[in-house]
Amino acid sequence: MTQSGFNKPLTAWHPEQPPQLAPQVPEVSSDAPRLERKQQQMEELSGAAMRAQSGIRNLRFRGRRLEVDGRAYPVRVPHLLTDPVRDDFRSFRGAADGIALRLQHNDRRLHDRLRPSAPIARLVFEMLEQLRVESLVADHHPGVHSNLKHRFSAWSAQFHASGQTENHIGLMLYTLAQMTWALLSGNPASEATEMLIEAPRVSLGRQIGAHFGLLRKTRHDQQAFAEHALAIAAVIQDMIDALNQAMALNEERDASEISENSHQNFSLLLELEGEDGEPGGQSAATGGREQTENAAGYRIFSTQYDRVVQAGRLVRPELLTNLREKLDTRIRAQGLNIPRLARKLARILSAPERDGWEFGLEEGRLDARRLSRLVTTPGYRQLFRQERDHPKSHCLVTFVIDNSGSMKAHIESIAMLVDVFSRALEQAGANTEVLGYTTGHWNGGRPMKQWLGRGKPANPGRLNELNHIVYKAADVPWRRARASMAALLKPDLFREGVDGEALLWTLARMQARREDRRIIIVISDGCPMDSATLHANSDDLLDVHLRQVAGQIEARGDMELYALGVGLDLSTYYRHQLQLDLDQRLDNAVFDEVLQLIARQNPR
Repeated sequence: MTQSGFNKPLTAWHPEQPPQLAPQVPEVSSDAPRLERKQQQMEELSGAAMRAQSGIRNLRFRGRRLEVDGRAYPVRVPHLLTDPVRDDFRSFRGAADGIALRLQHNDRRLHDRLRPSAPIARLVFEMLEQLRVESLVADHHPGVHSNLKHRFSAWSAQFHASGQTENHIGLMLYTLAQMTWALLSGNPASEATEMLIEAPRVSLGRQIGAHFGLLRKTRHDQQAFAEHALAIAAVIQDMIDALNQAMALNEERDASEISENSHQNFSLLLELEGEDGEPGGQSAATGGREQTENAAGYRIFSTQYDRVVQAGRLVRPELLTNLREKLDTRIRAQGLNIPRLARKLARILSAPERDGWEFGLEEGRLDARRLSRLVTTPGYRQLFRQERDHPKSHCLVTFVIDNSGSMKAHIESIAMLVDVFSRALEQAGANTEVLGYTTGHWNGGRPMKQWLGRGKPANPGRLNELNHIVYKAADVPWRRARASMAALLKPDLFREGVDGEALLWTLARMQARREDRRIIIVISDGCPMDSATLHANSDDLLDVHLRQVAGQIEARGDMELYALGVGLDLSTYYRHQLQLDLDQRLDNAVFDEVLQLIARQNPR
């Protein structure tokens, strides 16, 4: 894998080049869904690379969060944190290789036991340990060597370009990182970097010289290396504390206040994770770990403004009529064979149901009422009867459609898909329900205002109001619901999406039903997204909640859960999923793929 297309050479700044040649950090795109898809794709490939290199099969990497055996595995090192806006693919691959080496060469229990409690010392200790494991890459993996070099160089360029080397604390970190990386990896620093770190390197050398010189010699022994790394981390912590004291004297301010600000700036500067290893800076004391590892930790700031609304009430009748005509025209143009689809659905979803008896047969159970015929007609053999079974689809299929803004580009194809399936399912004897989920506002609604008014308490949970939309209820025939289903084509209903709570809402509706077979089909194009919630909580709050809810439904056994990913693999969240390409013509083959997904998991 290390010699594959993952390792195509890319132009990037590295220590052999002057910092001013660093690539410019691109401006943040307003196309948030595209960036989400890019990050998800990069993380899926990175996760595959980590599994291959570390040999750990039960490993998942999602939302900048690493999970091993279902539990969070903290990644606290600055240069391993990647971003789809500013980082290229090779940076993602270099970070993945670095994490894989960490899994291979780091004893986590020993590391956690030795890790210092002071924030800056802890940060330095984490960085030194990561550079140690990266130096242990085998010589016969030149691709990994190249990826690691590219990633560290890219991070160094970003750090330098940000202007953080212009303050004493940032320059101290940059100097230590460059010195350690050069020592352990054997890569020389550029002339420009040498000039930049010359003065602080001399100062640091006097303070940490004895321990620093032994880092390379002990790099194959984690505990021996840690003794020197701890000593260096303590020196850096003392130097910064002394600097804070001096600043306090000069500015006549409280030293503890300056120290606290320095620690915060230092951590923010490096994009350090929280003390518990979860993104977003939550500590165990504030419930951050429980929030990401325990379903009970998911919080909702307010449900006061959540609502369930009928789709037909959201669109003017005249517009709804026009949208329905548009949808019908598009469906007719596809040339779909709906009766054929209905027959296939009936075969997949139907179960035999007793429907009386069939008499006058030559085998089966003896029919006592016909024994007299045997006396009068000795050759008579139609003395038996058998139970008659009739296939019946005692089934409910609920489509749950992500009504987030990024879905607007595909909604015409999705509306056709769901409308045709609803018609075919009804012809096959099954009930159908079509639901949608979105939020009441962009970037938080009235709950967000309440939270701001209360002084922005930490970890508030979900901060937007939910709009759960019923396009077609289970007991409403398709002909009566066809107009309201056209509301799917109204683009301004689409905002953001909280997928986990939408699934819980769907589950509650289905639990009230009596069908023998209940199927949920989620249609989405990516991860949950609510900007206000993610800004005020951990980055993966909604992701983790969706995984937990989906896992709970799949574990129940009394319902089936499937997902159709619109141009995206949703296996991160759902066990049974299918990636759809809706950029192509919506033909019978697309419907057959969905049928195969259901039939494959539940053969009749």
